[in-house]
Amino acid sequence: MPVSRPLVLIPSYNTGPILPTTVAAALEQDVDVRVVIDGSTDGSPALLEPLLNHPRLRVEVLPKNAGKGSAVLHGTRAALAEGFTHVLCMDADGQHPADLIPRYFGISKIHPEAAVFGRPVFDASAPALRVNGRKVSNFWANLETMGWGIDDSLFGMRLYPAEELVRVFESTCFARRFDFDPEVAVRLAWRGVPIVNLPTPVRYLTKEEGGISQFRYLRDNTLLTWMHTRLFFGFLIRLPWLALRGENPLLSYSPPVL
Repeated sequence: MPVSRPLVLIPSYNTGPILPTTVAAALEQDVDVRVVIDGSTDGSPALLEPLLNHPRLRVEVLPKNAGKGSAVLHGTRAALAEGFTHVLCMDADGQHPADLIPRYFGISKIHPEAAVFGRPVFDASAPALRVNGRKVSNFWANLETMGWGIDDSLFGMRLYPAEELVRVFESTCFARRFDFDPEVAVRLAWRGVPIVNLPTPVRYLTKEEGGISQFRYLRDNTLLTWMHTRLFFGFLIRLPWLALRGENPLLSYSPPVL
């Protein structure tokens, strides 16, 4: 019978002083936490030194920035080598609520075959451009998967079955940078991995609070456009099979009731 032994995986690139706060909040949930510092140049390893004695924390430092997806792949392979079965990805910038980690883990224990995707619940701090702009990507992701159940293609707080996630990475040379979240979502759906969507509050920190964003409007939207163009043609190739396979078996589980 499938089991779930999850950990929290936090990829980080030049997150600054908010990084140790994010990591400490995750550790407060009494879970295993792995941080992958993706070639940061802001002194991130030194910022985490006060936490390094924590028995459930491991930090890896990559010598060169390779992108969020590459950092997640590195961390997921390391998690599998340690005997973990699932990784809960959280952004390092403090946007994601650590107190929901037990909910994600709880769903995974009930449905270890599933990926648990956060469905963002925005508050007044969310930039309207970001909130409305993601609707385009969500439309294409659901078209490319025939409505498999991706409520938000861009949200970064997600729990993945680790082996399935690695297989997705191995099936493509893409999904290594900002395109990671939407591309792996579509490819997991193509593989038939059930998806559960968990409503998750999002907080956009101000600069005074230590908030930082690596999003670059022109660069990253160009990357997303190219990605969805590729995925659309991949969808056309898979269309006969996708039309015959049925719907996501856990579609009615969203939002979940435990």
